[in-house]
Amino acid sequence: MNVSTSLKLRLPGFVLVMEVVMIVLYALFVTYDDDTDAKMQNNATNPMENSMYRDYPYFADVQVMIFLGFGCLLAFFRFYGFGGMVFNFLTATFSIQWAILMQGFFQFYYDGKIHLGVINLVNAEFACAVVLISFGAVLGKTSPIQLLVMALLEVPIFAVTEWAVLKYIRINDAGGSILIHLFACYFGLGVTFVLYRPGLNEGHSKETTSYVSDILSVMGTLFLWVFWPSFNSALTLKGDDQHRAILHTFIGLSSSTITAFALSALFNKRGKITMADIQNVTLAGGVTVGASVDMMISPVAAYVLGIMGCTACFLGYKYLTPFLAQYMRIQDQCGIHNLHGLTGLISSTVGICAILLATEETYGPSMYQIFSHRAPPEGDPKLLELQQLIPGLKPGLGRTGQEQALFQVAAIFATIVASAVGGMLTGSVMKLPFMASPSDKDCFDDELFFDMPSDFDSVEVLKTAISLDEKEQMSSMETKVDIQRQSF
Repeated sequence: MNVSTSLKLRLPGFVLVMEVVMIVLYALFVTYDDDTDAKMQNNATNPMENSMYRDYPYFADVQVMIFLGFGCLLAFFRFYGFGGMVFNFLTATFSIQWAILMQGFFQFYYDGKIHLGVINLVNAEFACAVVLISFGAVLGKTSPIQLLVMALLEVPIFAVTEWAVLKYIRINDAGGSILIHLFACYFGLGVTFVLYRPGLNEGHSKETTSYVSDILSVMGTLFLWVFWPSFNSALTLKGDDQHRAILHTFIGLSSSTITAFALSALFNKRGKITMADIQNVTLAGGVTVGASVDMMISPVAAYVLGIMGCTACFLGYKYLTPFLAQYMRIQDQCGIHNLHGLTGLISSTVGICAILLATEETYGPSMYQIFSHRAPPEGDPKLLELQQLIPGLKPGLGRTGQEQALFQVAAIFATIVASAVGGMLTGSVMKLPFMASPSDKDCFDDELFFDMPSDFDSVEVLKTAISLDEKEQMSSMETKVDIQRQSF
C-alpha cells in the first residue's frame, strides 16, 4: 500500500498547532528571572555579576555542538546530507523551545511562573542533545513529522525522569552520562525497535558515504570534540570542580582519539584508517569521563577512561551493532549504543567507584559540596561546623558512600527502564500511517522531502558509482591476470 509522504499539509499543520500551544503557554507561564528583570536592577546592582556572564559562554559552546556538531556529523550519507543537517536544525530548534517549558515546570517554576534566564537555555539544550542522540538511531528512515513527534514526546518524558532522579534519588552525574547519554541511547533504541524494517537488515543501496560527505561529518566530529569540555562542565560547581571537569574531559578525549586511530588501522584488513571510526569512536572519551568528571579521580584515570571508552565503542561498532540488528530487531543506524550506551555504562560504573573512594582526606570539607547528599542533615551539629568552613553549605541527607552508590545504581536502572519504555511508546505513535514515513526504497534519499538542485540525481549517481566499481573490479582482475602471465 502506497502511503503519501507529502509534507504540504502535515508539516504546516503540525507547526501551526504547536506554535499556538507555545504562544499560549509562554504567555501564561514564562517570565524573566531576577537577572533579566529590569525591576530587579538598581544602583547597588553590579551588572558584571549578572549570571549572563557566567552562563552565556557555555550556552554559546553548546549551541555550536547542537547545530554544527550534530548537524555535520549526521550528514555522512551520500544522498542524505540535506536530511542529516536540515532535519537536525528543525528538530533541535523545536526541542529547545519545548524543553524550556517542560523543564521549566519542574526546575524553574515558582509563584506560578517559569523564570527564564540563560541557564534555562543551557538546560534546554541538554534536553535537545538527548533528542538528537536518539535521532541518530533512526537517521534516514523517518520523516520530519516523525522526528518532531519524537521530540514532542521525548522531551517531557526526559524532563520528568530528570526531575525525579535529581529530586528523589539524588545522584552525582555532572557530565550527564546517566541522564543524558544513557537516557538518549535507550530511548532511541526503543524507538528503532518498534520501527524495525526487516527489508533493511541486509543494507540499502543508498546507505553509502562519499568523499565530501565524510569530510563534512568529520567537521561535525571536530566541532563536538573542541566544545565537549564546555558540555561536561557547564552545570558543575564553579571553581575547582569546573576546572577539573574541563581538564578531565580534554584528557579523556585526547586518549580516546589516538586510541581510535590505532584500533582503526589494526582491525582494517588492509591496515588503513576507516573514516567511520574517526567520526564516532574518537568522541568516546568525552562520554566515559562524564559521571566522574568533576571528582578527584586524577588525570591518569581520565586518560585510562578515554582508552576504555574508545575500545568499548570501537568493538561495539564492529560486533555489537550487527548482532543487535540481526537478532534483536534493533537497527541502530548511527551506532548510538556504542558511543552513548556502552560508554555511559562504563562512566556510570566508574562514577560509583569514585563515590565509594571519596574521603575528607582527599577532598577536604568541599567533599560535602561535590557530594551534597553526604552533607549532614538539618540539625546535625557537624553541619554547623562545616557551614563555618564553607559558607552557604546546604543541609544534605547524611548518606554514606555505600548508600549513595546504591542510589546511583538505582538511578541507572530507573533511567534505562523509563527511556526504553518511553521510546517504545513513542515509536508506536511514530508508526501511525499519517506520519509520512518513507518506504524502504526511499530511505536515505533527500529527494523524497526536498526540492533538489539540478545536479542531484541519486539514481543516476548510484548507477554511475556501481558502474565505476565494476570497472575497477574488472581492471583489478585484468591487472592480476597480467601479473600471473608475466610470472610464467
